Amino acid sequence: MPPALRKLALTAHVASSVGWLGSVAVFLVLAVAGLTGRDAERVRGIYVALETTGWYVIVPLAFASLLTGVVQSLGTTWGLLRHYWVLAKLALTVVATSLLLLHMRVADRVADTAARTNLSSGDLNGMRVQLVADAAAAVAVLLTATALSIYKPRGITRYGWRMQHEQRAARAGDAATETAAPART
Repeated sequence: MPPALRKLALTAHVASSVGWLGSVAVFLVLAVAGLTGRDAERVRGIYVALETTGWYVIVPLAFASLLTGVVQSLGTTWGLLRHYWVLAKLALTVVATSLLLLHMRVADRVADTAARTNLSSGDLNGMRVQLVADAAAAVAVLLTATALSIYKPRGITRYGWRMQHEQRAARAGDAATETAAPART
C-alpha cells in the first residue's frame, strides 16, 4: 500500500476505533445514570438516547473499525494472519461486534418499555443491569484491543513464519542470481 493510502487507512482505523471506545464509555455512563436515576422523565430519555446512540453511532463505528482494521492489516507488513497480536485483535473485534448486535436487542427492549411507560426502580431491572455490565465489558475489551495495537506483543504465527522464510529464501535467490549473472560490457 502506498504511504499516503496507508496513512489514510490508519487514520480511518484509529478514528473509528477511538470513536467506538468513546461512545461505549458514554453509553456506560448513561446506562449507570439510567439504572440509578430517580427522575422518571430523565430515565426515560436516557434509555431512548441509548438505543439511538447504539444503532446510529456505536454499531456503525464497530463495523468501521472492523473493516478499516482488516484493510490496514492487509495493506501493511503486519498482515492479517502473520502475528498473534493481529489475530487476537481481530478476534476481539469480531466477537465484540457480534455481541454488540445481541446487546442492542436488550437496549431496544428497555428503550421501547421506557418510551411507553415510566420505568420504576424494579422494571426490567435485570436488563438495565445487563446494559451496564455489557458496556463495562465492552470498554475492557476495547481497551485490550488498544493495548495490543500499542504494545504489539511478540509472536509470529506458523503462516507468518512460513511467509517470512519464503521471503528470505526469495531474497537470497535473487541475490545469488545477481552475483552469478555475467557482467555486461
